[in-house]
Amino acid sequence: MWVMMRRGGLFLLVLLVLQTLSASPPESSKITQIRQTLMFNPIRYVPVQDDGYVGSRECLNQSHTHKSCALVFCRPWERCVDGACHCKPPYLCPSKNVTSVCGRNKRVYRSYCHAMASTCRNRSPIVSHFAETCLPEHQIYNSTEDARTHVITLDVPNPLNPETADRKFICGSSWNMAAANVYCRERGHLLGAQRADKARPPVPRRRSRETSVPQSCVHVQCEGLENNLGECALLKNTDMEQKVAKANCYSGPVKGCDFDCANSKCIFREQACDGVNDCGDQSDEMCCRKCRGDAFRCNSGVCIPRSAVGDGVRDCLDGGDEVEKLKRNETDSMMDDRNFTTPRNEIRLGRLNLESSVKCGVPNMDIVDDEEVEDRASGGRVKRVVGGAPARPHQIQWQVALVDLDQIHCGGAYIGGCWVLTAAHCVRNQPSAFRVKFSLWKKNRAQVTTDNVPVQNIHIHPNYNAKTYENDIALVELMKLPNEKKCFRDNPAVRPVCVPWTPHLFQPNHTCSISGWGRTAEGKAAKVLLWAKVSLIAECERYYEDRFKAGMMCAGDLDGSVDSCQGDSGGPLVCEDELGVSYLWGIVSWGDKCGEPGFPGVYTQVADFFEWIRFQAGWPLVTQYNS
Repeated sequence: MWVMMRRGGLFLLVLLVLQTLSASPPESSKITQIRQTLMFNPIRYVPVQDDGYVGSRECLNQSHTHKSCALVFCRPWERCVDGACHCKPPYLCPSKNVTSVCGRNKRVYRSYCHAMASTCRNRSPIVSHFAETCLPEHQIYNSTEDARTHVITLDVPNPLNPETADRKFICGSSWNMAAANVYCRERGHLLGAQRADKARPPVPRRRSRETSVPQSCVHVQCEGLENNLGECALLKNTDMEQKVAKANCYSGPVKGCDFDCANSKCIFREQACDGVNDCGDQSDEMCCRKCRGDAFRCNSGVCIPRSAVGDGVRDCLDGGDEVEKLKRNETDSMMDDRNFTTPRNEIRLGRLNLESSVKCGVPNMDIVDDEEVEDRASGGRVKRVVGGAPARPHQIQWQVALVDLDQIHCGGAYIGGCWVLTAAHCVRNQPSAFRVKFSLWKKNRAQVTTDNVPVQNIHIHPNYNAKTYENDIALVELMKLPNEKKCFRDNPAVRPVCVPWTPHLFQPNHTCSISGWGRTAEGKAAKVLLWAKVSLIAECERYYEDRFKAGMMCAGDLDGSVDSCQGDSGGPLVCEDELGVSYLWGIVSWGDKCGEPGFPGVYTQVADFFEWIRFQAGWPLVTQYNS
């Protein structure tokens, strides 16, 4: 293995390698290839250092960007497929409560999402401005650069007449690398900006016809992913500032840059994990242990700007940025005083529209029964689903019982439509032998709200291994009612749980819940539905060694006080995000010695099978935020 030396010793390393190759037996083609690689592709040494902010090398090697929907949300005109954001057809964009957009091609698009979907598919900027008409003379959001000073001006809508434009400087206080990257990409520099430079506003030169110089500036707020400044949010006009935006586009690595972006741009490590998209592809904000300054860190390790906190757009996978409106700094306070329709607001409305179309993960609280139920262990706290307590009759509304020839040996989770998820080892390819009971509390006695639904088909994962429990997951397709698309009548005691699309949604030590009618500490099957809280456990291979395979995960308590057990198989491990939405994080699969220390329960990691679930069940059912 070759060891990289610091920059001063790098040349010596190249010479030594070439000398070694010259003295070696002739392997002509291989030697020539290595020589050419070393001579014509200079090696740039990047020191690996732990500054406490940038995350692990393992994460960085994944080259995550804004397209990595395992860590961030796709934008409304994109959808998440196999962990990456892809363009959606424009017709899938929402059409209600939207503002029309005038394109650079003079075409009117019904919404910002519609225009951006066309941009995404054609890879050509389309958005000009928000308007209901596109007259030939109306071409707003043009940016220009002074050839002498490189100061940037921007044509923005006139608040009194939105179809005409005023020329403004860009206020220096809001000019950062995210906005500078957008401007430079618009000018043909694919890697964006070198720096977000600022300068004093230019004045007209003497003996020149230049008489019209902007007397005010506009604040521009960009995510850094836009195609041009017209797609950024324009905030209120202000009086002229001492410094305004100046162009300085990327020309290559500068001395001392020590952070490689996924797009090959080189920035300073101090620019990573600060909430600003310095790379231009957001790769500098994707793998962070903590964030610099006042940036907000999502639990998935992504840093976002403070201005994105509490703005009505869910940026963190678990909604942590929208739990409460945190204190904003002085610059951010300008967000609430806008003169223009902003793309950010259109994105927020588009997200709300998409999210409202899918109902999952939120129980119907109107029917949750507050009835007190006796513990099944005499004289105190219940000691084992192992370690659980009786649920209330309508508490866990996605829990189902899988009836196999009139016996309940397994549970499952309702995910909407006519679909139930369970463990593959709970079923076989004989649909007529099974029925699914919804809203069942007492194992052997139906409630008023209990539905008993026949099974139409069973889809066992094609790679299920009964010996190792790999890919222990199955979809149960329910039989529809005659001449209807439903498989049971609307039931206020039944709600679907959401299906997670990424394994990064919840982190180790997150508290989740399990439920089922499995065996108790006394070895007896539970008579009523039990539930318990468990913690997600990392690095489960420590306990099960090579028996622990990809697609598996662990949860419980290492002291053995809480665990799933026989009879709980196929049942749900459910985790709740910061906004109270519940996801089916795991399916009870296997484990050793129920409720004993050092043997946590092993679950099928549902997120790892998202694409398979979606292929079977369809798009509308399983996509809560990435449809």
